[in-house]
Amino acid sequence: MRSLLFLILFLGVFPVLSAAQTGPEQGGHEIQIWTGGGHSVPGGTSHTSVFNAGLRYGWVLTGFHLPSILRGRFEYAVDAVPLFLVFQPANTTYGLGFDPVGLKWDFERRGRLLPYLEICGGTLFSNNDVPTGTNTVNFTDQAAFGVHFLGAKHNVSLEVRYMHISNAGLSTPNPGVNTVQVRLGVGKFYGGGPGP
Repeated sequence: MRSLLFLILFLGVFPVLSAAQTGPEQGGHEIQIWTGGGHSVPGGTSHTSVFNAGLRYGWVLTGFHLPSILRGRFEYAVDAVPLFLVFQPANTTYGLGFDPVGLKWDFERRGRLLPYLEICGGTLFSNNDVPTGTNTVNFTDQAAFGVHFLGAKHNVSLEVRYMHISNAGLSTPNPGVNTVQVRLGVGKFYGGGPGP
């Protein structure tokens, strides 16, 4: 597992040493494959870990807005999550998810670095209850801070993501699961123009 992670990092970061792509541009798009994982934190069910992987497609909707260090562009994205594993004390649960609402602020690039903030939400469907004794249908509220490392042909992203998993009252009890995850992605921005 460590060798695979090292290989992904090496292949992803090596192109950053060459000329960088321009980053998001108004009217452009983002495509990405990603994987992440983390552990539960206080405020919900404890002793639970998650691992997930998915695909992202994004639309860069605006040119630059806001002044100074807040200057950036607004992007709307969706994620398909065909692999979502939840490791809980009673069992390991397999699920899949879909995040139809991804609101992302791509800050102005700083050299080859492109920081971003994101909030998003979606659903998780699993073969066992998450958490145990609740429901197989859950909702995922998320917030993330990350950075794209822009390379010649693609970029590597690294982020810290907070995810709240809850059935939103579909069943009782509803303790939820709160996790902090690290996510690694490989993707690219393409199309669009400089915009205003």
